[in-house]
Amino acid sequence: MSLDDDIRILSGVDLFEGFTPEQLRLMAFGAESISLRKGRTLYWEGGNADCAFVVASGSIALYHETDGERHILEIMEAGSILGEFALIAEGRRLTSAAAETDSQLLRLNRTMFRRILEEYPETALDLHQRIAANLRAMIARIERVMSRF
Repeated sequence: MSLDDDIRILSGVDLFEGFTPEQLRLMAFGAESISLRKGRTLYWEGGNADCAFVVASGSIALYHETDGERHILEIMEAGSILGEFALIAEGRRLTSAAAETDSQLLRLNRTMFRRILEEYPETALDLHQRIAANLRAMIARIERVMSRF
């Protein structure tokens, strides 16, 4: 993929809404393109979460493995981001991820992302507000599910 293709893909990711073309260009320049064949594992549950991945094409299954059996939680399609919190903080992968189809991904590293946030504090504030809203929505969904148990 070309740099312009990467910028176009990143501009379609909700997390990067409001990023300027210059910020997207910096991220795309620092991104690594990855091709993943159907069935290949992208990362394992419990592994170090040091980067995020944007699905450029294809689909990626997020799953837990129990007793050798995969339990698919969600299928991520083009334009989805996997592991976005790894861009901000250190942690472990909560699921495993594998290609459902032949897929192209962009690997975004934490160092480049933090550099953008340091250089553009207004973007960091906007991002903080969106992440906080996403967390509140996730907590509300969990609370609704928990009431069923």
